[in-house]
Amino acid sequence: MSSASVSPKILIPFYSRTGTLQRLAEAVAEGARAAGAEVRLRRARELVGVDILSSVPGWKESADAMNAQYEAPTADDAVWADGIIFGTPTRFGAVSSELKAYIDGLGGLWAKGALNGKAGSVFAGSATMHGGNEVTSLSLYPVLAHLGLIIVPPGFADAVMFANAGTPYGASVVSGNPPAGPTDAELAVARFQGRRVTEVAKKLIA
Repeated sequence: MSSASVSPKILIPFYSRTGTLQRLAEAVAEGARAAGAEVRLRRARELVGVDILSSVPGWKESADAMNAQYEAPTADDAVWADGIIFGTPTRFGAVSSELKAYIDGLGGLWAKGALNGKAGSVFAGSATMHGGNEVTSLSLYPVLAHLGLIIVPPGFADAVMFANAGTPYGASVVSGNPPAGPTDAELAVARFQGRRVTEVAKKLIA
């Protein structure tokens, strides 16, 4: 079977508070679908109570809207997938606790080697130019390795990577405060990443 004839299954588990990472995740999904993938977009859920959610203007409303649109990611989603692309806002240079909670729940699959050989990639977002996007993406690379995923970075494998957007480690968004991203260039990198992971996944499963 040639790689062109297979249809990879791509899981995109992400966390987004304001909707910025949601838009980047949707662009990743667009790129994956354009390359022939079947895609599951899944939003990780909050770990705090309603009192905390309600104390931050707009947080509960945004969470409710996204949760109505996207199911929560499950271990079964990871088993289903041929490639997994994790998305997270940066939290002090590291993955958000919401996405990390989902990852921590994959221990049973790790123990069985159930994710070995799948394609893996990451994307991230921050409010400021030096807010930690690169280090946050890189902080997830050891996670991908422990899960047995084959790490697929965007690299500089497409002209969109030279438009001062994204990183070679993963698509990214610098949203500003209040959030105003992603830009067209950031979305283009995200679409490329979705295509690239899908094309690699095709070769892995052909």
